[in-house]
Amino acid sequence: MKLKLDENLGKRGREILSAAGHDVATVASQSLEKTEDAKLIECCRREKRALVSLDLDFANPLHFRPSDYSGIAVLRLPRKPSHEDLLRAVRTLAAGIGRENVDGRLWIVEAGRIRVFQEKQSD
Repeated sequence: MKLKLDENLGKRGREILSAAGHDVATVASQSLEKTEDAKLIECCRREKRALVSLDLDFANPLHFRPSDYSGIAVLRLPRKPSHEDLLRAVRTLAAGIGRENVDGRLWIVEAGRIRVFQEKQSD
């Protein structure tokens, strides 16, 4: 799967996802730091990459409709997260992608758990 890691995710997260067989680009490697959310998600759409972020703004399906993109995975961490909390969430994401496709969906990923947002089907 093609993924883009937001600037708030580090080298170890990229390594975990790459080791799981995913094509991982990062905001930092593409000099997209401080890019507006709308521009970043549009870049992901053009590149056909799912976005992986800690930014809760991407968890709002009214602003970023999941079916318009190759997927959005928002990592939710405890209030005072440790580095290990982040790595556990990334490992949960990697395992989830191995079982299911994120394309066109919004995933909220916590350590050991993935909640999938389902868009209502229009009549």
